[in-house]
Amino acid sequence: MEVIPIGTDIGTGSRELKTWPLPLEGRRRVVIDRVLPAVDGGRYPVKRVVGDTLAVQADVFPDGHDRISVRLRHRPPGAVAWSELPMGAPDNDRWSAELPLTLVGRHEYTVAAWIDHFGTWRHGLERRAEAESVTAVDLAIGAGLVREAAERAAEGDRERIMAWAEAIDGEPTEARITAGMADELAALMEAHPDRRFETVWDPPLAVTVDPVHARFGAWYELFPRSASPEPGRHGTFRDVIERLPYVAGMGFDVLYLPPVHPIGQAFRKGPNNTLLANAEDPGVPWAIGGPEGGHTAIHPELGTLADFDALVAAAAGHDIRIALDLAFQASGDHPYLSEHTEWFKARPDGTIQYAENPPKKYQDVYPLDFESDAWAELWLELRRVTRFWMDHGVRIFRVDNPHTKPFGFWEWLISDIKSTDPDVIFLAEAFTRPKVMYRLAKVGFSQSYTYFTWRTGKEELTEYLEEITRPPVSDFFRPNFFTNTPDILHASLQEGGRPAFEARVVLAGTMTPSYGIYGPPFELLQGTPREPDSEEYLDSEKYQVRYWDLEASESIAPLITDLNRIRREHPALQSHERLWFLPTTDDQVIAYSKHTADRSDVILTIVNLDPGGARRGQVSVPVGEYGLDPADYEVHDLLRDQHDRASGEEIGFELEPGVEMARILQLTPAGGV
Repeated sequence: MEVIPIGTDIGTGSRELKTWPLPLEGRRRVVIDRVLPAVDGGRYPVKRVVGDTLAVQADVFPDGHDRISVRLRHRPPGAVAWSELPMGAPDNDRWSAELPLTLVGRHEYTVAAWIDHFGTWRHGLERRAEAESVTAVDLAIGAGLVREAAERAAEGDRERIMAWAEAIDGEPTEARITAGMADELAALMEAHPDRRFETVWDPPLAVTVDPVHARFGAWYELFPRSASPEPGRHGTFRDVIERLPYVAGMGFDVLYLPPVHPIGQAFRKGPNNTLLANAEDPGVPWAIGGPEGGHTAIHPELGTLADFDALVAAAAGHDIRIALDLAFQASGDHPYLSEHTEWFKARPDGTIQYAENPPKKYQDVYPLDFESDAWAELWLELRRVTRFWMDHGVRIFRVDNPHTKPFGFWEWLISDIKSTDPDVIFLAEAFTRPKVMYRLAKVGFSQSYTYFTWRTGKEELTEYLEEITRPPVSDFFRPNFFTNTPDILHASLQEGGRPAFEARVVLAGTMTPSYGIYGPPFELLQGTPREPDSEEYLDSEKYQVRYWDLEASESIAPLITDLNRIRREHPALQSHERLWFLPTTDDQVIAYSKHTADRSDVILTIVNLDPGGARRGQVSVPVGEYGLDPADYEVHDLLRDQHDRASGEEIGFELEPGVEMARILQLTPAGGV
């Protein structure tokens, strides 16, 4: 707030003022408070996708009883001037307005308010007219306000407003009183308000508007080196191109590739994470860098940069976006270690510090030192790497372990990228503490991995989903539910067999709008760990090339295909809003609904959480809350494509492993939508 400094002579005529400083403008009489949505008081942007409506609310009130005008101010990306929407329907001084978001990018918004002297006068005139107590002075006051508005008006409106002033001024008559209360005059006065003493919420708030696929998408992860149709041969990008119809056929629209760069030889890991590798062992893709280059080079056995470009183009032809891994670390053979030793931490014996999580050692990976004196050059290089792959068609990045790099770096990098390319999406692979995950989301990550993999019980699933799908968390954090990853084969999949795989994929795909699987191990029901109590896969692709028989009879690809089709056809499943958990008669069965804002699409999902037992019972469904007649409505089983009529607020289920583990139901009025 601008103030008059202590000691300034303000005309008391007796002595210098030595009291609390005065504001430069003390005639602002409207209070604005609790403007929402806001993340950490406006420190970070709110997140939405294009096509959303941003519902803004604020507490706005004046001293006394004067009327006020309240505006939602909006500045879209690239604009200098503000546009405004009226805020209305005050509910106990809580004002609101809805802002349609039609452009991708960073938008600003704020709230402005001022005393509406004309509105206050008009309201008083109405009450005086009812009491038949209007005087000439009353009308003169209104005429004076109108003449002041004429002075503020552009030439086109000035004469019209002055005519209204003349129509009001004078001794009270029915015509003058009617003129003072005319809607046309009120509209003119609203268009030319006296805003000299307006209050503006400052600083403005921001909302990052992303493409729709930042919130809704189905991700499929595969290792290109295992994409060969021939057992024993290292896969290539051309093999991945041949795999695209399979991925697209299941309904996935994002294909995520682990690092595709040269792999170091130094301390290369062997099969099943053994410390000694043979000459033919391919190593771990996250040990990036070799004689062929580093983060902007292609592993020679995968093909060339031109082959990668061809893959991106071919994927687009199948409506698939390529997501590339950003793993900011290096192998011992990366050019960075010889050209930029200052970017790494040296130990007292002169060697470079490799990655450790004591007692585990990862000698094939060297972390970058973000406390280096050359940190600025390091930041610029990592930006160069990111933009290099953007120039080759990558618009989605899955970021490896972002929580091990400074938050300030990510805030800078993502802001820099989105300042020119607001459609680029960043997914945080951060299985870490909740506050750390949330901070990464606040500084700019579009999506995040979650704890879903470890949430298997009804109570913990309910509690977790209710946390991340409701404000304030949902204003900045977007979950992406991966059923499995190359690092995480949860015990539930190891022990539960096919029923567990079926249940988990339905949960992932219907609870949140973005989900993913690591395939082909997931659809082929790979559940064998490397050793007891381990979440590592036996014979993991991280350490060796694998061959996958995509035509295997045990594959659950048909279920996944149906699930993705249902997700595309039903907008209720494309948002994390309006997720309601519903009571069931069996605690091993979880039931929840999602519906669109207009209730034109209502989806009820029922899942058996017990892979070893059949479950029968009922779900309590608030049918009337969905706008349906409880006496008669239709239930469409979307997985079985079966229609039934129903009545009442109880829907029965019978879920048996080996038959079906889940039901996805659409509820519609009797006779269809």
